[in-house]
Amino acid sequence: MDVDKNTARIAGLLYLIIIVGSIVGGVFSEMYMQSHLMAAGDASVIANDLMVPEGLYRIGFAVYLVVYLSDFMAALVFYVLLKPVNNSLALLAAFFRLAEAVILTINLQNHFAAFRILNGVETLAVFQPDQLQALAQQFLDVHRSGYLIGQVFFGFHCFFLGILIYKSGYFPKILGILLAAAALGYLTQSFAFFLFPNYGAMEAILSWVVAVPAFLAELALTFWLLFKSTNIRPQNFHAPASA
Repeated sequence: MDVDKNTARIAGLLYLIIIVGSIVGGVFSEMYMQSHLMAAGDASVIANDLMVPEGLYRIGFAVYLVVYLSDFMAALVFYVLLKPVNNSLALLAAFFRLAEAVILTINLQNHFAAFRILNGVETLAVFQPDQLQALAQQFLDVHRSGYLIGQVFFGFHCFFLGILIYKSGYFPKILGILLAAAALGYLTQSFAFFLFPNYGAMEAILSWVVAVPAFLAELALTFWLLFKSTNIRPQNFHAPASA
């Protein structure tokens, strides 16, 4: 059974959009507005950062919407690519990615709410500036928690995707190993955030635990799908799809 190389390239293109979009959205919407200032809890500085670059923020927000739309499509495309390996497991991986995309898309409203609060929503004129800043900070904190909840689902998606890729026979096994390592990083960071009150003390280390394997796994997968998948076929896989 051959797997359409065009499907693989579509998956690579979607992953490229997700990677580039996350960077752009991060610069314009996340990193530019809060960065380490949010972690330090300085609501006053965060407010100033949010209020200045309104146009850039809106661009970043729109880019994130494109990223999550790409996530929805990627869930379907990877299911098509990997259902010959194990249909049930590929379906489970797709469900986890869809759940992640739904959670993160809905969670964006918390971020946009903070932006609107700090840009002078008329209905909140009765509040003092420091109260508005504290309220916006709360929305940003909720957004961060929601993001890490979504990351749990994405971690399980990467784990099952790694297994499928490793067993496929038409993807390099190293890609499956890298995705499994990335999954471990995602899950470790998310559960540590909710389980340990002193998470802030270990945040820097855990960020690297997530960033390094995730960057290597997703960049390598994107490159292979775009440029090395011209002749993918499950030559070494003979089990039925429903195994």
